Amino acid sequence: MKVVNILSLICILASGSFAQDGPAVNGDRLNASLLALAEFGKTAEGGTNRVAYTAEDLAARQYVMGLMREAKLDVSIDAAGNIVGRRAGGDPSLKPIMIGSHIDSVPMGGRYDGQVGSMGAIEVARTLAERRIVLKHPLIVVIFQNEEGGTTGSTAMVRGLTTESLDSVSTSKKTVREGIRLIGGDPDRLSTPLLKKGDLAGYLELHIEQGGRLDQQKINIGVVQGIVGLRWFEITIHGFANHAGTTPMGQRQDSLLAAAKYIEAVNRAARSIQGPQVATVGKIQAFPGATNVVPGKVITSLDDRDLDPAKIEHVLNKIRQSVKLIESETGTKFEFKETASFYPALADEAFKAAIDASAKALGLTTLALPSGAGHDAQEIADICPVGMIFVPSRSGISHSPKEFTEPSDITNGANVLLQSLIRLDKQLTK
Repeated sequence: MKVVNILSLICILASGSFAQDGPAVNGDRLNASLLALAEFGKTAEGGTNRVAYTAEDLAARQYVMGLMREAKLDVSIDAAGNIVGRRAGGDPSLKPIMIGSHIDSVPMGGRYDGQVGSMGAIEVARTLAERRIVLKHPLIVVIFQNEEGGTTGSTAMVRGLTTESLDSVSTSKKTVREGIRLIGGDPDRLSTPLLKKGDLAGYLELHIEQGGRLDQQKINIGVVQGIVGLRWFEITIHGFANHAGTTPMGQRQDSLLAAAKYIEAVNRAARSIQGPQVATVGKIQAFPGATNVVPGKVITSLDDRDLDPAKIEHVLNKIRQSVKLIESETGTKFEFKETASFYPALADEAFKAAIDASAKALGLTTLALPSGAGHDAQEIADICPVGMIFVPSRSGISHSPKEFTEPSDITNGANVLLQSLIRLDKQLTK
C-alpha cells in the first residue's frame, strides 16, 4: 500500500499537478484544450497562423466561448470584441478580479504565446466551478482580441480607440473597425473607454516568458516585476550621393558607413552598463540603393527598452554622444524622429508577493524578472493593480513555430494562477 502511495505521488509531481493546501487544476484537460485550440490555424511546421479577424480566429473564438460556458461563466462580447466571461462573487460590494490573455497569433507563430494564459484562466474558472468554490470577489475571465496587432482589445477597454486606430489596416487586411464588427463588437462605442479606474480590483495574466532566463536557470515560475517601457525612433542619416568609382575614399559623405558605425554604437551603449536594458537597430534602407553610388541617405531605426525610464534615457544619451562623433568622422548629419513611447508598467507589490508565495507553497522555484515584450497587462495597469506569471519557454523562443513550453510547466503556471487568485481574493478589500 505504501509503495502504491509513493508511486502515485511521483506521478502527480511529474505531471505538475501537485498543490499544497488548496485545489489544483486538471493539467491533462488544460493541455488537451491547448492542443485543440492549436488546430485552428495549424501550420505544417507545427505552429499557428491565427491572425485576428480571420476565419481561423473566428472559429477559435467560438471554441473558446464553448469552453467558457462549460466553466459556468456568463459569456458575452463587449463593444471592443473582447470575449468576457463573468462569475458572481460572494460579496456584491467588491469589484471583480480579472484573469486572461489572448488567442490571436502573429503570422506563422507558435501555439503558446497568449494561448497558455487564456486556456489557463478558463481552466482556473472551471476548477472553481467544479469545486464549488465561491470567491468573495466577482471573477472575470477575458480573452482580449487582436493583442498581436497592438493590444487593440485591452487598449479599447481602458482608453478607447481613436478614429485613426479604427481605420488602420490590420494584418488580416481588414480595418480594425471592420474586424471589430466581424467578431461581434461595436466600434461606434469605442470613442470612450469601456472601463475606468476603480472598476476592477486587479488583473492577473499567465504567459510564457518569451525569453530564455527561466529555461536556462531551470526555474519554474517567473514573478514579473513589470513590463518594460520603450522608445522608438526613425533615424535619417543625411550624407551626399556620389559616383562610387570617382569619389576618393577620404572625400566621401557616406551615409551607409555612418549607419554601420551607428549600429555598432547602439550595441555598445546598451552593453556599457549593468542590467537587462536592450537597444536594437531592426531596419535599414540605403538610398539611392545602387551598386555604383555612394549612399547619400539612410533611413534606419532605434528600439530602446528597460523597466527604468532613467536607464532608457541614459542609453539614448550615450547613443547621441556617439552620433556626434560619427557625424564628425563621416561628414553626415543624423536626424532623430520619435515614433512611439510607452512608459513602463510596474507590477503591483501585493500581486508580486501573492504570486511568489503561491508558487513557493506549491514547491516551485521562482525568479523575479522584467517582461521585455508588451502584454495586455501593460494596458490594464492604467486602471488597476496587475500581476504577471511567467512559465519557461524552451530556449526563449517565441513568435515562431518552434515555440514550446512543457505541459508540466503549463500546469504549474495555471496552479500558481489559481492559488494567487484565491490568495488575493482574501487579501484585497475593494
